[in-house]
Amino acid sequence: MAPDTLTEFVAATAAQFGIPGVAVGVRADGQEASACHGVTSVDNPLPVDADTLFVLGSVTKTYTATAMMRLVADGRVELDAPVRRYVPELVLADESAAAQITVLNLLNHTSGLGWGTVTDTGEGDDALAVNVANLAGVEQIAPPGARASYSQGGYDLAGRIIEKVTGLTYERAVAALLLEPLGLSHSFYAPTDAMTRRFAVGHNPGQDGTMTVGRLWKRWRGDNPGAGLASSVADQLRWARFHLGDGRAGRGARILPAQTLRQMREPTVALRGSTLGDADEYIVTAGGMKGQRGFFSRDETGKVTGADLAGRLFTRVP
Repeated sequence: MAPDTLTEFVAATAAQFGIPGVAVGVRADGQEASACHGVTSVDNPLPVDADTLFVLGSVTKTYTATAMMRLVADGRVELDAPVRRYVPELVLADESAAAQITVLNLLNHTSGLGWGTVTDTGEGDDALAVNVANLAGVEQIAPPGARASYSQGGYDLAGRIIEKVTGLTYERAVAALLLEPLGLSHSFYAPTDAMTRRFAVGHNPGQDGTMTVGRLWKRWRGDNPGAGLASSVADQLRWARFHLGDGRAGRGARILPAQTLRQMREPTVALRGSTLGDADEYIVTAGGMKGQRGFFSRDETGKVTGADLAGRLFTRVP
């Protein structure tokens, strides 16, 4: 799609649906284009540009999964290992499940854990550890490995594995493993980092259709592995370029072995009963946060369908 065509399409679609601000990036045939429209906030309007930060919501899971795969490639984590090898203090409502759940079960949503917790555990460096401790109160809705069932808590637990293995906070680990080597200079977890840059807020329509600012802007720190990253469309295009490549960063530094990147594109679980349909035809990653929506997909077939750019291993399931 030509840049002018993309710009016209984005502007027309935003006007049709009353979207205050939007940024869209497309990569096709080795070429990239982006289009930005509207404002960051109806209360404090600034033009949206390619470096404007949007909360990614569950698209963040692609970063958590890829960081984990760096640790797998380095021999520091095994996908088939029980989670308790890395988080021995893990307590869940079902003791048998707590002993059996593997790292892969977390990444492909087959842990059987319910959605997760809704408790703000603060902004300290222990926020994720406390959130994971609260998983003891989350219902076990299926045996580990039995079926796919979307779990925010599962990805927060995956983030805790990253903390335990690296000895760093989750945010610092992802920065060191991915953000910095890939040059993703407009991607942040902390609101104090985002507030010094241009960022978009969410909006919700009232009964008369008038848009007002949605709150919260993003969820608490303990939920960062599942939904906490804010990023720009320019960085998302860089992220897409990496996942469509051979595992190297733009300057040639090896981030993941090419074989590992290919492994991430292989399906590991059937999406029976999912509104996404057949896993071989329609797999996307989407995110939402209080009036913001993110969508990250890949078209492999020529249809209006796609495969998750972070890999079929880490499929979002409703």
